[in-house]
Amino acid sequence: MGLEYLKTAKERKEGDRQALTAQVADVIDKVRQEGDDALRKYNRTFDQCQRENLRVTREEIDRAYGEVDPELIDLMKKAKGNIEAFARAQRESIREIKKFEVSPGIFLGHRIIPIESACCYVPGGSYPLYSTALMLSVPARVAGVKRIAACSPPVKGTGSIHPLTLVAMDIGGVDEIYVTGGAQAIAAFSYGTDTIQPVDIIVGPGNQYVTEAKRQCYGQVGIDFVAGPSEVLIIADDSGDPEVLAADILGQSEHDLLAKGLLLTTSRRVGEETIREVERQLLDLDTARIAGKSWADYGEVVLCDSLEEAAELCNQYAPEHLELAVGEPEALIERLTNYGSLFIGENTAEVFGDYASGTNHTLPTLRAARYTGGVYVGTFLKTCTHQSMTGEASRSIAPMVARMAEGEGLTAHGKAALARIKE
Repeated sequence: MGLEYLKTAKERKEGDRQALTAQVADVIDKVRQEGDDALRKYNRTFDQCQRENLRVTREEIDRAYGEVDPELIDLMKKAKGNIEAFARAQRESIREIKKFEVSPGIFLGHRIIPIESACCYVPGGSYPLYSTALMLSVPARVAGVKRIAACSPPVKGTGSIHPLTLVAMDIGGVDEIYVTGGAQAIAAFSYGTDTIQPVDIIVGPGNQYVTEAKRQCYGQVGIDFVAGPSEVLIIADDSGDPEVLAADILGQSEHDLLAKGLLLTTSRRVGEETIREVERQLLDLDTARIAGKSWADYGEVVLCDSLEEAAELCNQYAPEHLELAVGEPEALIERLTNYGSLFIGENTAEVFGDYASGTNHTLPTLRAARYTGGVYVGTFLKTCTHQSMTGEASRSIAPMVARMAEGEGLTAHGKAALARIKE
């Protein structure tokens, strides 16, 4: 029968890529030339923020604690505990190799070295995404990063980052917090200003300007990856519950107008009922303006002949979040190779991973899962190799290396090898 689309999506258009590239390049150039003055100007222009001192003080952070519901503070600390525990388990799995003897007398190894400094970019915009502050700072701290900075745009019309975000940054162990966002923040942490010292890596999601700035600054600074709008793909068989499936689709769709919710199912009934259920749940959803638009434009429901066909199509989509709402999910896992994070069985909601279960929610989108995973403790670690040799091993390998160098025409390479052979 082949694939049947019960609901189709618009094609995502890149828009005017040339205009975006030029705009962001101009912002980066201004920050490089004008430094803090440019950051203050952009704060005034985009967020009506008159703040002069870009760095957040300890007093501001303490004041933010008083503005946040104590229950939420306790929940943040519990979520941090789960994120930290899993990050530690991941760190323990990344091990040094001290002396691997590849052949007699030739010893190879590698060290695991933390990156010196990192910036955690926490988006502002429509919602205070304070959970992202935990997801970025906690694994950086576990990895052993010595200097962890963070930034976020101010709440429009004020001089401050949202108190929820400030508290989360502090709980996560951030050393320095700055009131700046957008492409200008990426430029500042890449090249530095009088107030902001540059970092070695920038991590975290953002809008198209942030993403483009990360792309343009890459090389000057390390980045996690270039990400786009949020995505969830669900594979469901006849056991799937349309009410739950619809709720999970809308959970992603409310992120922004470009978010994508996708259902691949082997059951026509489940597919059609899920479409109806999404429309029903939208009727009393307070974020329906965004969720309804992104569902209408980019939501997709595809009827597949088999779960194997669904898995093959899923690998082509390479989604950010992948849910398995099938009777025997374990049987399908080996077929799935391209995804940011996997949620196995209907009990395992994707939103659990967004906040508190412990895996990281900063994940690859726009098919980047074909070649990278999400942010984790290893994002902040370098694997650096080393080697040593006995005199006998050095004399033994030198003629082989000299002959290979000769084949490439690199005479000095060969002589450097043979210099180890003494008469």
